[in-house]
Amino acid sequence: MAQQQSAGRPSDPRRTVLAGARIARPSGVVDDGRITVEGSRIADVRSRDKDRGGHNRRRGDRHPDGEASVIDLTGHLIVPGFVDMHVHGGGGGSFSSADREECLTAIGTHRRHGTTSMLASTVTGDLDDLARQAGVLAELVEDGELAGIHFEGPFISAHRCGAHQPELLRDPDPADVRKLVDAARGTARMMTVAPELPGGLASVRLLADAGVIAAVGHTDSSYDATREAIDAGATVATHLFNAMPALGHRAPGPVTALLEDERVTVELINDGTHLHAAVLQMAFRAAGAERVAFITDAMGAAGMTDGMYPLGPMRVEVKDGVARISDGPTAGSIAGSTLTLDRAFQRAVTVDGLTEDQVVQALSANPARLLGIDDRAGSLEPGKDADLVVLDAGYGLAGVMRRGEWLVPPPGV
Repeated sequence: MAQQQSAGRPSDPRRTVLAGARIARPSGVVDDGRITVEGSRIADVRSRDKDRGGHNRRRGDRHPDGEASVIDLTGHLIVPGFVDMHVHGGGGGSFSSADREECLTAIGTHRRHGTTSMLASTVTGDLDDLARQAGVLAELVEDGELAGIHFEGPFISAHRCGAHQPELLRDPDPADVRKLVDAARGTARMMTVAPELPGGLASVRLLADAGVIAAVGHTDSSYDATREAIDAGATVATHLFNAMPALGHRAPGPVTALLEDERVTVELINDGTHLHAAVLQMAFRAAGAERVAFITDAMGAAGMTDGMYPLGPMRVEVKDGVARISDGPTAGSIAGSTLTLDRAFQRAVTVDGLTEDQVVQALSANPARLLGIDDRAGSLEPGKDADLVVLDAGYGLAGVMRRGEWLVPPPGV
């Protein structure tokens, strides 16, 4: 069952050796590598030329440090588990449901597509409803199922609301912001704010002081106002380019301010719908690979077929994999995505022309560092959680391990 699978606890503490694959290490991709997993942790990562004994090992061979199961992954690439800092649901489940089992369904869906760590993103709603959702999500963070909560709305611009319901939006009064942070019981990791609204800058400062990432998004902010928000403590651009003014040669707007400032990490939705490949490539060149985080912004239809789905209090129609609000004042607006991060990896290399190292930074290392979980996630290093993704020669998903447990076994397992 999805909820059992999502627990991610190893059932067997034996050593497992993943041999023969190319491995994405912090210093770059190495050929013919070997990863040793002990229980839920990575015990060793090395390339063949540094391997004790200097020879290939086959399934059934003994590990020099004791009994081990050896899995030959020649022809594959092993990368760190993906970290998604902006996702609303998947597998038919929504994080806005305030239903634990439905949330676990969403978590399990994205895990099986390689996302081994994630924030749960909410959708604009009544403050009391959001506080109730935060209580349920906080339990999942405390249980180790989520890395934290991201509040997207209601403190955003009605002029750039996208799929959020305009009548539920409100100015970012610091007291209301504090109410949601408190409801999360220490698990709030990020909140999206339109800083030009009354109370916006004060709320950004409050969030920064509370150790919560203040993200600029769904905003009608000017270039200068966005710079003020960054100086006040904002460090993330919520899905850059989407739900904000376009870059203009006389009115550079928030896009320019967010791209040019080294303190800001920019989220990008790489699904081929939200951004043209040329725009994504431009953002990479402007910000540098170390300041980009690929996200899904996925709603409940991720991993599912076309049809009708809920998104918070709204109804969304998914057609040809694209989600749009089906009725009301925002009808026709793109409503998040149906993206999974394994597809984002594949597209980034095969369509966008990014290097494997750049994509690993954007999908794993950068968001892990930003969320403060890089001591256990985001890279393949000894001592960290055994969270990893196995990709085939065409960058298709071939296996997923979380904390030493195969959620998607690779060929031969």
